[in-house]
Amino acid sequence: MTIDPWRITGQPEIDSYVGRWIELAVLLVNRLAVTTAHGRPATPPQSGDERHAAIIDRLAAAGRPPSTLTAADADRLAEVAVQLSPVFGAGDRILTAAAQLNELLVRHKAVPNLHGHPGRSPVLAFHQADASLVDAWAADMGTALAMVIGVGQSVRLGTCQAGKCSLVFFDTTRNASRRFCDLSCQNRAKASAYRARRRA
Repeated sequence: MTIDPWRITGQPEIDSYVGRWIELAVLLVNRLAVTTAHGRPATPPQSGDERHAAIIDRLAAAGRPPSTLTAADADRLAEVAVQLSPVFGAGDRILTAAAQLNELLVRHKAVPNLHGHPGRSPVLAFHQADASLVDAWAADMGTALAMVIGVGQSVRLGTCQAGKCSLVFFDTTRNASRRFCDLSCQNRAKASAYRARRRA
């Protein structure tokens, strides 16, 4: 059996773990830390209540049930999002980004841990069973990002290449060729390149 290079292991449980937590990291960075999107300035929510509403709204849109998140948690997650954002599109700054990610993992007490609910098999997580929601999310997101970086696939943690857009994404294409956050930015970039060629 051949395993695609981006996969951490051949086990779908591990891959889905990585994908699920990186998707959450992308969601939080894009909603709480990005200041330009689709060619326009973007203002992240500023208050705990606004951040809370934004996170719950995005979780619902992504098909995730609303959590027990509080406004205070949302404020702390905004800080986490700012700390995670340099990992995306790091390029030749990956060692600096990795060092910052290591600090986040220590701060939020990331540790491999098996735990679960009575009557169910234990599951592998990277936070302690009694961790707060913010520490649990930060530890699991940080570990998922570290796993991708650790297998030499940091290029898959991308930032949109279109002008005036700093939205981030997780590139799951076979050859890691994705350059834009979505089709609208890809079309904007193509139109801009076409106009530049016409002027030349």
